[in-house]
Amino acid sequence: MAISWTTAMLDLPCAALDPDLTFWRQVTASGLSPWRGEHDDFATLLAPDGDDFLRVQRFEAGPRVHLDLHVGDDAAVRAGLVRALALGAGLEHDAGTHVVLSSPGGYVFCLVRDAGHARRPSPVRVDGPVREPDEPASALVDQLCLDVPAGLFDAEVAFWSALTGWAARTGSRSEFVVLERPAGMPLRLMLQRLGEDPRREVSAHLDLATTARPAVERAHVAAGARVVGAGPGWTVMEDPAGLAYCLTDRSPATGLLPSPRP
Repeated sequence: MAISWTTAMLDLPCAALDPDLTFWRQVTASGLSPWRGEHDDFATLLAPDGDDFLRVQRFEAGPRVHLDLHVGDDAAVRAGLVRALALGAGLEHDAGTHVVLSSPGGYVFCLVRDAGHARRPSPVRVDGPVREPDEPASALVDQLCLDVPAGLFDAEVAFWSALTGWAARTGSRSEFVVLERPAGMPLRLMLQRLGEDPRREVSAHLDLATTARPAVERAHVAAGARVVGAGPGWTVMEDPAGLAYCLTDRSPATGLLPSPRP
């Protein structure tokens, strides 16, 4: 199954929709498309350059983020459905033009038609003081991280690597597995093995690659997010709707951690 593009869909309850949309539009410097769908349930965050890869859905069971895989025309969606089911996916809904599936661990994702997207957006410049004058603060949503209970981890890695055709490799820590995305793909996929955690199904969060992460963190807090934790190289945040995401020290240009300075 050839994947031509990846989109992250922010599924937001109506009560949190306006402040959360305001937040994500501000931190991604995005515009907003007209609402569409039978009940005006869907809209697109329009990137300042490049093609869109972030969308929003009115969804009362949220907040959450789900993944759309763009796979070609209607025939490609049907072929992708057959392949996903053979690999262990569950069928949640068949809308004809797209299908809603769940991974073996319960994570919801969609197979959708290709819309000709091909230009990955550039990082967004973030205003504010930085420690290194030659390194202005910037950020880019560039990764969807699947949070996987330990007992489901091996099966999820096998499923997602087989479904996408992207090779799996161990990440910067032993609990991370990264899928090697093709050049130009907007969202990288990473799987994180959860330790002591009450979750029993796979969920997901967005990661942003940043330069001058402390300055980006301050800008996000000023826009309405809050800091909920930190680790070596990342900050765990919550947006105004309570949706978790992370700021990381990975390069917005490459998605990789910077090389240590001599």
